[in-house]
Amino acid sequence: MKVTSSEIVISAVKPAQYPAENLPEIALAGRSNVGKSSFINKMLARKSLARTSSKPGKTQTLNFYIINEVLHFVDVPGYGYAKVSKKEREIWGKMIETYMTTREQLRAVVLLIDVRHPPTKDDVLMYGFLKHYDIPAIIVATKADKIPKSKWQKHVKVIKDTLNMEKTDSFVLFSSETGQGKDEAWKIIKEYTA
Repeated sequence: MKVTSSEIVISAVKPAQYPAENLPEIALAGRSNVGKSSFINKMLARKSLARTSSKPGKTQTLNFYIINEVLHFVDVPGYGYAKVSKKEREIWGKMIETYMTTREQLRAVVLLIDVRHPPTKDDVLMYGFLKHYDIPAIIVATKADKIPKSKWQKHVKVIKDTLNMEKTDSFVLFSSETGQGKDEAWKIIKEYTA
């Protein structure tokens, strides 16, 4: 997809604040610091539309980005960040769950996983949650530039096996540094939002 316009529309914490337009939505989920903001910026060809931070837990709301006036990306708070109180994590969890289980515009969830490490317990839980609610999952393995090409397949296999990934789900090896996987990711997203 050639992105000609993209901007953040609203940061929402409850359904009443979600955008009113009936545009298809793709949610982006993953543990804190997995590279969600970098993924958004690379996909939208913008330097810092989504705020990147070396500090995990930066995103604390559902951030809706409108793309070409035809699609929303929805960045959800990262999970598994220890420095956030249990109560706050529960609030985020409820907010994410409410959005994902009630939003009719949601077409698929991009689940971002750092290719360098096996999926965490939280990654496995999130994938299981998506399967339970029959929400299409697009697995994006980030930071592909950080490991040698010769080790990619080994790491990909670990991710697929740990998640017990279904063959019907899409998988993209991605690098926000090199742009690897960007076209492939757009192709898959377009299939869900056409």
